[in-house]
Amino acid sequence: MTAPPDANDVMEDVIVVERSMDNPDLFALLYDRYFKEVYRYLAARLGSEQVEDLVADAFLIAFNSRGGFDSERGTVRSWLYGIATNVVARHRRREGRRLNALSKVPAEASADGHEDRVTTRLAAQASRPELVRGLKGLAKGDRDVVFLLVFGELGYEEIATALDIPVGTVGSRINRARKKLRSALGDVNPMGEW
Repeated sequence: MTAPPDANDVMEDVIVVERSMDNPDLFALLYDRYFKEVYRYLAARLGSEQVEDLVADAFLIAFNSRGGFDSERGTVRSWLYGIATNVVARHRRREGRRLNALSKVPAEASADGHEDRVTTRLAAQASRPELVRGLKGLAKGDRDVVFLLVFGELGYEEIATALDIPVGTVGSRINRARKKLRSALGDVNPMGEW
């Protein structure tokens, strides 16, 4: 599990964003620090075929919008995850088609091609297409919260910042998603207590 940045790193990130307005090359420090995390999150959400392009898109969006970053609203890390989640939203139709196709294929066969980290991880934990169908059946906001929690390894407050929603809404969405996934799997929670 990736540890969130400590208080010094958080302040350093804010300073980097601020100073990158005058010295754009400094923004590369944030890219170096968070590339692997954002890469892993986007690969888990959308598959690995286009992930490098999508990470580049996310960081380009962050770079171009860095003047609007507000440290009062959260950390640079959660801001980047919010941008990455928006990149996911642009590719949601493709994700929906992939989940629909995967729900019709036995888990063992879908893991052979390794086109999607979600499939591999979920197949290893659940070994049944009901989970994929359950994820597909979640509302967009519920699915975003689940993926930020499981694959982004963000806490409730970071998720709230990333999605610009109240922390209570994060808890509600996780609870609702957990109930729907348990129901889809016959009252089994494949992700443990999250």
